[in-house]
Amino acid sequence: MHTADWTVLIAYLGGTVLMGILLGKLVKNSADLFSAGGESPWWASGLSAFMTMFSANTFVVWGSIAFGLGLVAVMINLMYGVAALLAGYFIASKWKGMGIATPAEYVRLRFGKGALHFYTWSMMVLRVIGTAAALYALAKILVALMPLGEGNPLRDPETGNLSLRYAILIFGSIVVLYTMIGGLWAVLMTDVLQFIILNLAVLFVVPLALGRVGGVSGFIADAPEGFFNLVNEAEGYTVFFLVGWAAIHFFMIGAEWAFVQRYLCVPTKKDARKSTYLFGILYLVSPILWLLPPMIYQVIDPGADPEQAYILSCKAVLPIGMVGLMLAAMFSATASMVSSQLNVFSGVLTNDIYKPLAKKTDSSSMVKAGRFFTIFLGALLIFIALEIEKFGQVKDLIISITSLMVVPLLAPSIWGLFSRRINGRAVWITGLSGFAIGAIIRFGFGENGWFESMTTANDWVVANASFLKTFVGVIFPVMVLGAIEIMSRGESEGWKAIAALTKQEDEAEHQRSTGSNPIAAKVVAWCLAVCSLMMFSLIAVNDSNSTVVLSIFGAILAVISGVILFVCRKSAATQLSQ
Repeated sequence: MHTADWTVLIAYLGGTVLMGILLGKLVKNSADLFSAGGESPWWASGLSAFMTMFSANTFVVWGSIAFGLGLVAVMINLMYGVAALLAGYFIASKWKGMGIATPAEYVRLRFGKGALHFYTWSMMVLRVIGTAAALYALAKILVALMPLGEGNPLRDPETGNLSLRYAILIFGSIVVLYTMIGGLWAVLMTDVLQFIILNLAVLFVVPLALGRVGGVSGFIADAPEGFFNLVNEAEGYTVFFLVGWAAIHFFMIGAEWAFVQRYLCVPTKKDARKSTYLFGILYLVSPILWLLPPMIYQVIDPGADPEQAYILSCKAVLPIGMVGLMLAAMFSATASMVSSQLNVFSGVLTNDIYKPLAKKTDSSSMVKAGRFFTIFLGALLIFIALEIEKFGQVKDLIISITSLMVVPLLAPSIWGLFSRRINGRAVWITGLSGFAIGAIIRFGFGENGWFESMTTANDWVVANASFLKTFVGVIFPVMVLGAIEIMSRGESEGWKAIAALTKQEDEAEHQRSTGSNPIAAKVVAWCLAVCSLMMFSLIAVNDSNSTVVLSIFGAILAVISGVILFVCRKSAATQLSQ
């Protein structure tokens, strides 16, 4: 990496911390810390949800599939868009309309305290370990691109690059710091900044990479056979797989707490729907943009490591300084997921576990408790990421077991939004039965499975693995809930509690202001202006061929910054005149 790349990367990381500090001034109580006081603009919520779906896997896993199989990777990612649009139409406004502060509050009221603890600890184990694994994967990718000189205390003597342990500590601490100080405001606004930088950086990689292979026509002509097929049955990516993938993510986007938080942080039910529609539309149009670089690199270097294809394509075409920006964007993708999980679970621990037990529950005490839990979860996450190689098969076992419970856990939450009958028993029955069936399928069959000796059954399960994953993940939980619905009688007490709360929220929504807070948007605008100046300054260390790219990039950032500031000023003037 060139010195300019290091400068850009460090400036970007420092800027995210500074943004968190500035947005920390908006945090006056726990509602500000965990739901942005219900004042987030709908577009910020939508962009944040979009970025929450990102992680290092976007570049490594999907990048490698795009490199090897082409458009199949794009089709898989398009299913997120389908799922988000369905969640926006059916579910988003339901969450906002209840007037709850956290998704855990809904679980407690609708299903009881036992279900709350079952949900909280199960989901926390899954998300903390999964997020730690993502942080580890991100650090492992980035350190390979970060050589350091001899004598540098952060240098790994074996590789000559930034030490993996130091990378995890630095990257993890940055995310914990801005999330702890700025709360959900910092999460939302850093996500918006990251969205703009990431997509603009990729937007410049695509035409530059196409130029290396003779344009669109050269890319199409030299691509492998079947590269533009929408499905690949040989690899298991069938139409049935895509439908199942969309269904699973409908439950995730509709009930996963990090996404529910995005529905709760906006002013109105209409805003909740709009934010989710934005999320969905972006996922219908953007996957082709981000996955083109590794697809094009298949033509440039067919023998490359698929997992490195994304990074290699960026390094091959980007000018000095923008490689550092791309690394920052890759950090941002995982940082978004990490900060979202930290904020939502620290909110649950503060409002739904700590608050009922605490003697002091004033605003100041709750904010301090929230920040403590953010630091605690962040430290735990960093520790797991540092030691994840030592866990080995134990880590994989925990992730496998807990991942079996995701949809069986989430499905009752969505069902409970519409059904008057089901109660807390539905959570336990669906969750535990889904886990039991999933464990049998996951660990009972295949190589070294419990029932490997049952040859006929074992062969059938292995041959139909894709169908069975969808069955266990989607169809079975819905069947169980349907049976519980039929056998239940009368309205559950949980439904009555939610109905009463929803009625109060309907009355309150008509009386309170429906405007969003413009301060956060101004912070994003000025951060973009600084990024624009940074791009123009990089012209000094690049050749004439790169000057055009940097000038265009800087100009676009300046225009976006100016538009945001203009809209904020116009909105403020309109409110004053009313």
